[in-house]
Amino acid sequence: MDQPAPGFSMAGFLASISDTVRPGTARPVVVRADELEPLPADQVHNPTQLSIAGQLPTTTFEIFRQTIPPGLSSDMQRHHHETVHYVITGDGHSEIEDDSVSWSTGDFVYTPPWTWHRHYNDSEEHPVEFLTIENSRLLGLLGLGRRQSAGLATVDEARARFEGDTR
Repeated sequence: MDQPAPGFSMAGFLASISDTVRPGTARPVVVRADELEPLPADQVHNPTQLSIAGQLPTTTFEIFRQTIPPGLSSDMQRHHHETVHYVITGDGHSEIEDDSVSWSTGDFVYTPPWTWHRHYNDSEEHPVEFLTIENSRLLGLLGLGRRQSAGLATVDEARARFEGDTR
């Protein structure tokens, strides 16, 4: 398992948190599970089921509930934003560039910016459920958001298809 980033300390992080935080005026504070908005399958390249907590008033990050059906995977993609998947339930593995890492219920999976990656459900019987958090809104506000999908390709196939495109 990876170690914390060099120079990170919990004491330093906790010391940076202000004692006073003014409440914001944005609402709603709670979005119910039945209020998640499914992303139209014909408008996204990812073959998994994605629902966004679109009513949350976040300005710098997105939150999704992602379901990978039994035995299937997400698409091979890369994007400028960072992503963290919290595994609500299930077992699987992720290809992130040339690494493959297994995960299960309760784990967090980090995907660095602009890395080819794909997430697999290793069960033939049960879906994988992720809570997916990404800072795509922040990068979008800055005009820096970008995403590429290579479909159900391998890492090598994705690299070959987008060879020379390093932006």
